[in-house]
Amino acid sequence: MAIRNDLIDELIKGYQKPEDIIGENGLLKQLSKAILERALNAEMTHHLGYEKHSLEGKGSGNSRNGLSRKTLITDDGPMEIDVPRDRNGEFEPQIIRKGQRRFSGFDDKILSMYARGMSVRDIQGHLKEIYNVDVSPDLISSVTDEIIDEMQEWQNRTLESVYPIVYFDALWLKIRDEGRVVNKAAYVALGIRQDGLKEILGIWLEKEEGAKFWLKVISEIQSRGVQDILIACVDGLKGFPEAVEAVFPKAFVQSCIVHMIRNSLKFVPWKERKAVAADLKPIYTAHSEEEALRALDAFSKTWNDTYPMIVNSWSSNWSRIRTLFDFPQAIRKIIYTTNAIESLNYQFRKVTKTRGTFPSDEAALKLLYMALKTISKKWTMTVTNWGAAINQMSIIFPERITLV
Repeated sequence: MAIRNDLIDELIKGYQKPEDIIGENGLLKQLSKAILERALNAEMTHHLGYEKHSLEGKGSGNSRNGLSRKTLITDDGPMEIDVPRDRNGEFEPQIIRKGQRRFSGFDDKILSMYARGMSVRDIQGHLKEIYNVDVSPDLISSVTDEIIDEMQEWQNRTLESVYPIVYFDALWLKIRDEGRVVNKAAYVALGIRQDGLKEILGIWLEKEEGAKFWLKVISEIQSRGVQDILIACVDGLKGFPEAVEAVFPKAFVQSCIVHMIRNSLKFVPWKERKAVAADLKPIYTAHSEEEALRALDAFSKTWNDTYPMIVNSWSSNWSRIRTLFDFPQAIRKIIYTTNAIESLNYQFRKVTKTRGTFPSDEAALKLLYMALKTISKKWTMTVTNWGAAINQMSIIFPERITLV
């Protein structure tokens, strides 16, 4: 409902400076206070069933009993309001509930800052500087803790029945556990839905990144409704492909080429890395497996005497690398690397690096989930060239995927 111009003119009459309207004690704050108190009094009238000073209140069994003062934390700083009381103590206001100390999106500001990796102390200082509000660490913690139930519901939600592609990866965090600081892996599964949009299937924590725990993760995904994964893109963890195939036996498992390249270049001095990387490229950009094997043989003849471990690595992992050549170019470009999930992990690291050590698993998961909520708001576009890729998949997997 629009506010009439004559009312606005009446309100701003006599105000000379911007501070008179938007300052600490300006019109907007006075108006907010007046409206809130008016609404609270209207709620009290509704609760009692009669207007203030009305004769209907006599013998009703309950009546107004003065006011109590409450300080609200608002977007514009602290605001004192008078809250009506009833004699029987039964009044439960709705616009400002009992015990409520924050109003108009203030919690959202705390959650937003927390999701961006700001510590409790940083948030405390920021709120003091910007809003001139003293907020205790306990209040900030209580606000962020309110997200836990939402996080658990999200982690246990029902998933789609088919995901054409799922990327699996992990990042490492320092977390206090039984009095000691230990490194724990945050496991992340990122699915590409049939409509081409990205979706995080879940986040899990464990002390070690191992195939046994990945089996537990993949089994949980299945129990939440996933019946089929067409292609799983994984890092080079031993036993990982077998964990995927144990739950989704028809899934194609593709080892991340970027992980293979990084692991290969670890063995190479800086001055020779460019040359080695250039000679590896014909292997994974080949048009066919036969061409790729010829490129691997050529690489071996050039570098095997100097770096035999690189040739051994590519040869021993070939059964998982070669999956790439089972698909047309549009699909290859998407499964060629786990960059999609590594990009997500990079953003996770940006918000976790300022924390140092997390006090608990719950604290780490809470931050990752809140950061994910912020990051995923930008996931409004399909993955590159998805139209061509999904059409090719519908031809390759006619009984497992159907275009709507």
